[in-house]
Order: sequence, then structure tokens, then C-alpha cells
Amino acid sequence: MSKGTVVLAYSGGLDTSCILVWLKEEGYDVITFLANIGQEEDFDAAKKKAESLGAKKVFIEDLRAEFVEEFIWPSVQASAIYEDRYLLGTSVARPCIARRQIQIARQEGAQYVSHGATGKGNDQIRFELTCYALYPEVKIIAPWRIPEFYNRFVGRKDLMEYAKKHGIPVPVTPKAPWSMDANLMHISYESGILENPKSHAPADLYLMTKSPEDAPNSPDVLEIEFKKGVPIKVTHIKEGKSKDTPLDIFSYLNEIGGRHGVGRIDIVENRFIGMKSRGIYETPGGTILYHAHLDIETFTLDREVRRIKQGLGVKFAEMLYNGFWYSPECEFVRHCIDKSQESVDGKVQLSVFKGQVYILGRESPKSLYNEELVSMDVQGDYDPCDASGFIKINAVRLREHHRLQGEHRSKH
Repeated sequence: MSKGTVVLAYSGGLDTSCILVWLKEEGYDVITFLANIGQEEDFDAAKKKAESLGAKKVFIEDLRAEFVEEFIWPSVQASAIYEDRYLLGTSVARPCIARRQIQIARQEGAQYVSHGATGKGNDQIRFELTCYALYPEVKIIAPWRIPEFYNRFVGRKDLMEYAKKHGIPVPVTPKAPWSMDANLMHISYESGILENPKSHAPADLYLMTKSPEDAPNSPDVLEIEFKKGVPIKVTHIKEGKSKDTPLDIFSYLNEIGGRHGVGRIDIVENRFIGMKSRGIYETPGGTILYHAHLDIETFTLDREVRRIKQGLGVKFAEMLYNGFWYSPECEFVRHCIDKSQESVDGKVQLSVFKGQVYILGRESPKSLYNEELVSMDVQGDYDPCDASGFIKINAVRLREHHRLQGEHRSKH
């Protein structure tokens, strides 16, 4: 007798294929769900594989457009960046995937959901917090936290033997000595030989970007138009080519950025669960947008509003990294950030060249830049004596600070 129905987040790889069969062994009816969020994948082959392994139903869902519009765009508005370097490509994909997994579970009357995330990583938290937020009654089966499972499958060799025993097709090509996660926004690489933080990444690791050394010897010059902090059009200045739908815009920026080796980083980051990990990331389109949005935002946003918004962006990035997209506090912060972007309209021209993004110019109908006021050649409405007040206030503070420091040093 069945223990119930479980919706498994399925990739078609060795791990989740073994989990599918193991769940069936444990007495569950299994529905598999594979999200298309822009990764290179043979979705038809994955569907046939899941069916051959006994999946009750197989859902292949194209989530690319909603991934860009509902998840990547808010991250662009927030200038979301974790620990000053990571543009959160994996983090932002998880709530998108898990939301659809829960929709399928509710639709199919499934009492359980399952995933193949490791017990040492952040993804288990991101998946599960989304599931509990959107389906509070759901029960989660996390095999890599179940002793009977992880003691049985200590390493890849155990999974391969289990696969052969149960007729699960195994990879015919050697596995890369690192793990990889790909989506429309980025590719991440970790584990294996990369766990030694001193080891250099092999040259053949990168799949989304060319080495800057091999990039074209002439730049691609683009104009990106924003409305309320969101890209609405990208135009190649020389070629005259333009894109104006969210998915097309982001895909085109990936193409241009990838061609020039933009968006590569190699970092050690702090995982939410309390350990440091080394990750290598390629985020070409996201890196271009980060620089372009930062520029138009500074051009159009009031100074004090932007200071507050910067703090909210840092907080948003932390919540996104830690899996709290569907928390009330993250919803509140997103609302505040969205409000801050009401005047962030305009166009930015930039050059993409050999690993770098160079801002060339910008224009906006809502600019707060006053060319006459700032000009060194025109007096305008500004009285230079106004600066005296700023100087006096700060001079008192600085003089007093250094006077007291001198007194303290003389006493000791």
C-alpha cells in the first residue's frame, strides 16, 4: 500500500534518479518535476528516463520568462550582491523552482515533496523554507539528511552500484571533478578539486564565458533602457540590433557578456548553515545589468533615499541567499525597494570589452543632475559661500576629535 504521493525536484542526473527509485522502494508514488530555467538540458531524454524508472507523472515546466520577470528583475532593482561579490544566481532560482513544485503538489494532491540537495549546503534551506511558506502542511523528504540514505550512499561509487542494480542509466562520460549548477543567470562551480581554496580553476572549467584573453579585440557598445529600475530594452549601437522582452534582453546580455568574458568570480563565501565554501561563478548578463542599473540609479535617485535603499539592498541579498524570499520581512523589503525605483528611468550606454564593463554615458527625463549648477564655468544659482557652513560644521567635529585623541595619548 502506498505511503502517499511525493513530488520530486528532478534533474535527470545520477543523484535524483537514484532518489526516485529509492522513494519507490520506500513505498511512495513519485511525480517528478523538472524546471527549465535556462540550463543546457535534454528535457525529452530526462522525461523518458523518469518514466522508465517508474515516475507516476512527469512535469517539465518552462519557467524562464517568469524567472527573469519575477525573480531576476527584483534582484536587479535591489542591486542585490552577497558579501560584495556574489550576484546570487543560484539563490534567486530556488524560490522560482520551489514555487512551481508546490503548485504541482497542491494540484496533484501530493502530501510530500522531495529534493536532492546536500545536507551541507544552502539549497536545502532555500527549497524547504519556500515549501513551508507556500504549503504549510506539506511534509518534506530530504534523503541526504536521512541516516538510512546517506549511510547507504556514502559516495558516488555507491550511487553507481545502486544504479546498475536497478537499471538506472549511468553517465557514459567521466564526471567533471567538481559540481556545477546552471541556469539562465549564471553557472556555479564548487566541490571536488575546487575545495582546496588555493587551487586555481582549470581553464576548461568555464562554460558560459570566454577567457578575456580570447575575447574579441573590439568592444560591443550597448544602450540599456530602464523603466522603474527594470530593463525594458537593449540596443547594440553599431549593429542596430535590439531586444525588448525580458527573456530576450537577459539572453542577449548573456551572449554579449559571455563573448567578452564578463562576470567571472572566484570567492570564498559564508554559507547560512555556518561554514565557509569556495565557489566559482559566471554571471555575464547579470554583471552588465548590475553596473548599468547602479549608474542610472545614482543619476536619478535622491542621495538620502539611495543611502537607505543601499542598506535595504544588502539586507535583501542576505535574505535571498539564506532562503527567505517568501518571508514577510523580505516581502516588505522588496516593496520598499520597488517604491524607491519609481524615478529610475533612463538610458545607459556602456562598452563590454575583455572582461570589463565600462560606462560611457547616461540620460534620463528624471535626472537629478543639474549641469548648469555643477558647472565650473557658470555661476548659476549656487552661492560659493554656502560651502562655508558645511566646512565649519565638519571642521569643529574634526578639530575636537583630534584634540581629544592627542589628550588621551599624552595621558598614557
